[in-house]
Amino acid sequence: MPPWLGNAYVQLAIWLGLLLSFATVGIFIIGKIRAKAVQQEPFSSEILAKFREAHSRGDLDDEEFRTIKGTVTRRFRAELSDDGEKG
Repeated sequence: MPPWLGNAYVQLAIWLGLLLSFATVGIFIIGKIRAKAVQQEPFSSEILAKFREAHSRGDLDDEEFRTIKGTVTRRFRAELSDDGEKG
């Protein structure tokens, strides 16, 4: 072992560097995981647009579209109120 590794300050600097490196990698990984979770769920407005297209093509009748629209609208309002509370 080199003699400079026996110095307490050198050892402290090495351990702090390792700790900082591990913390940085951990924060990066957590950020990537959280970003993927947010991206996976489409917004209610996108879902409603897809159902509106299906309705205009005739894949959904008026009653089905109204039911879906009501459900998606309630979800959209809940998303908006959740975003407002988070600040």
